Amino acid sequence: MKLNLVLVEPEIPQNTGNIARTCAAIGAKLHLVKPLGFDISEKQVKRAGLDYWDKVEIEEHENLNSFLEKYKPEEHDMFFVTTKGKEVYSDIDVKDSKEVFLLFGKETKGLPEDLLLKYIDKTIRIPMRETLRSLNLSNSVAIVAYDVLRQTNFNSLEKISKYFDDRL
Repeated sequence: MKLNLVLVEPEIPQNTGNIARTCAAIGAKLHLVKPLGFDISEKQVKRAGLDYWDKVEIEEHENLNSFLEKYKPEEHDMFFVTTKGKEVYSDIDVKDSKEVFLLFGKETKGLPEDLLLKYIDKTIRIPMRETLRSLNLSNSVAIVAYDVLRQTNFNSLEKISKYFDDRL
């Protein structure tokens, strides 16, 4: 399965760097939907992504409409991750999907409300205490992305460390 992580108008460079590092680790494609709240070449973005940038496939989109025109939600397994989600992220079934898109909104506002209303049945959320607003964006991406991969038994990822093989 091909996993696509989509950041819609991300604002914090360190979050995007951390998410790029996650993409490198799991083989996901990173989509950046403009406007970005920073320049992709900023030191904070590069530092958070460490030396993994050359291992990440990145596609930039001029705006949300251009992304949605190219990758139509009606034609793809696409989920909109939001604190207002209708389902819990672990309840979606993607194990038979060929390609999955997970969309995340900007840190201060999330995804646009009109988009969420239009695709309400494709909205998912991470459970948390009622009194809190949200989790950090890079943490949310990691939680949901790894659960999607769990459904495919982490296909194509190293599951058993060979670190101690020559030490035992």
